[in-house]
Amino acid sequence: MRRAEPGPLPAAEQPDWRHHRDFERTQRRLSAAGPLVTEAELLEVRGALAAVADGSARVLQAGDCAESFGDASLSRTAAKVTVLTELGDLFAKKVSQPVVRFGRMAGQYAKPRSNAFETVNGVEVPVFRGHLVNSFEPDFAGRQHDPRRMLWAYQASADVLGALRTHWEPGRSGPWTSHEALVLDYERPLVRAGLGGDYLSSTHFPWIGERTRQLDHAHVHLLASAVNPVGCKVGPGTDPETALRLCELLDPDRTPGRLTLIVRMGRAIEAALPPVVRAVRAAGHPVVWLSDPMHGNTVRAETGQKTRYLADIIDEAAAFTRIVEGLGAHPGGLHLEVAAADVTECVGGPVAGERQLADRYESLCDPRLNPEQAFELIDTVF
Repeated sequence: MRRAEPGPLPAAEQPDWRHHRDFERTQRRLSAAGPLVTEAELLEVRGALAAVADGSARVLQAGDCAESFGDASLSRTAAKVTVLTELGDLFAKKVSQPVVRFGRMAGQYAKPRSNAFETVNGVEVPVFRGHLVNSFEPDFAGRQHDPRRMLWAYQASADVLGALRTHWEPGRSGPWTSHEALVLDYERPLVRAGLGGDYLSSTHFPWIGERTRQLDHAHVHLLASAVNPVGCKVGPGTDPETALRLCELLDPDRTPGRLTLIVRMGRAIEAALPPVVRAVRAAGHPVVWLSDPMHGNTVRAETGQKTRYLADIIDEAAAFTRIVEGLGAHPGGLHLEVAAADVTECVGGPVAGERQLADRYESLCDPRLNPEQAFELIDTVF
């Protein structure tokens, strides 16, 4: 993807499709589309996250690395909700607190990537950027960035949300929706005016990633202007000054439940996290601290596939919990990539070694835990 300037501020990781004949028409249709989430739901989500910020609840955010349009069905949504619910129930039992549940679903259709091209079967093609941008099929035509896919993503999100709402129960928080607010040509037309201010109607809980959290760029500006609860990934290169500036921009009023810092530091966590926690706490920002122990632990297996080792994931989640608690803050919970099926994408538990990865490697992008591995993670760390 080119480095683009879709508005007054620059933005990284944006599709190259503004020359497409259907781009303007797609933008108009998105601007006229109904909101996918409601203001009332956002108020409930912010209240639930405020309870996490004050230490009386936890968060479990889990789901696919990259959603497939093919999963936008009642049955597949039900399978994902079942896993999320059962993991949340175990988490709640282990910590003796209620657990707010978010699915990486109903919008997780775009991915930042390290390279613009990849080689598949000896042929170089544009890299897959998620179904919102291009096709997973590795042919040159299908990998072109197509703005019409934003409409398909909107409809798939609406279908998943419709199915998800059938699982909402009184007294149970969520499961709510969340995704990385990556493609600004999709997110901006879905901003809606509400009584509390402008909100992103594409999801309950948008977050920005390590590649798009530049202080002077459009992604931070967009989330700063929305009344949704928002998240921001914090990697090993995040110094205390940058963390504080992000908090000032995204949580200027120091509102509990407004901002979640999603920590993904890998083996650097022991040195990198403590100064960030100290600085944010000293500045009085009541953030939710969330552990993403997966994205800093991706490796390349001897087979060539990307994988993650469950032991490394457990180690980072445990270190996060110990560090945050030791500094007097509340370890808010977990952000995981988990499949609803018994995939073999990460090593550990029922996947004994890298040779088993090919048995059922189904992810569209990065490796996910299977449910048994996710249960082991929660059971071990907490």
